Amino acid sequence: MPPDADALNRIGNELKEAGRWTDAEAAYRHAVMASPDWPPPWFNLGLLFKLSRRWEDSAICSERAAELDPDDEGAWWNLGIAATALGDWSRARRAWRGCGIDVPEGDGPPILDYGPIPIRLQPEGPPEVVWCDRIDPARAVVRSVPLPASGYHELDVVLHDGEPRGYRVRAGRQLPVFDALAILERSNRETFEASVVASDPGEIDALQAVAESLGLTIEDWTATVRPLCRRCSEGVPHDVHDEPALPPWEEHRRVGVSASGRSEADLLLARWTTTGPGRRAAITS
Repeated sequence: MPPDADALNRIGNELKEAGRWTDAEAAYRHAVMASPDWPPPWFNLGLLFKLSRRWEDSAICSERAAELDPDDEGAWWNLGIAATALGDWSRARRAWRGCGIDVPEGDGPPILDYGPIPIRLQPEGPPEVVWCDRIDPARAVVRSVPLPASGYHELDVVLHDGEPRGYRVRAGRQLPVFDALAILERSNRETFEASVVASDPGEIDALQAVAESLGLTIEDWTATVRPLCRRCSEGVPHDVHDEPALPPWEEHRRVGVSASGRSEADLLLARWTTTGPGRRAAITS
């Protein structure tokens, strides 16, 4: 490895950390020219292009890094993410196998069952972590009802990164939080915010039952949306966040409704309000 290549690669790393991505790309490319068969600048280009969502460029560079160093799991992983974003399923499957993941043969997208996983939406913006079903190493289906400002909806298929950025505890298990990178498939769902008056938790359970009978989904945001300090959001929530003391019941609830259209959301609230005394609800946005 020529000294020039090492120096240029280190300069590229410094420029990337400083947010000067265009200059970093130039430094990495010069490192590649100085030493075409040295893996690190190829890996760094692939990573830089992943961060900037230049998926084909990321796939080409990550693939080259993996070819030069087949034991580099990070290069294979970045290739798998880029190939998934491109819908290049044969290349994605090959990448996952390079990571040591047992992926079945096939032509289309692999459909696996890795169970629930927390995904952070809009990592660069207001962070929101939602629960999803992970269906392959880089894809997950949103199962929560995200806040409207996120731009995500229930049942969207999300491309996510592979580096844990914090952890959440569910059913006694500590699960890694992954950052969302893109929406691969939009669902037909819309998110509506409702103002609901419910005298006790059983009323919310009843609203949930009506929603299920209509094939809809609700989420009691008053109960589930909790602000976390940065240390907890990107780490493991400490006790005050992980198991907070239950506050007195507040009958005025902020509820998210996931439906295919406004008429479905209105029907849900109408059925709920007319089947119990004192129930009030209205779509607010």
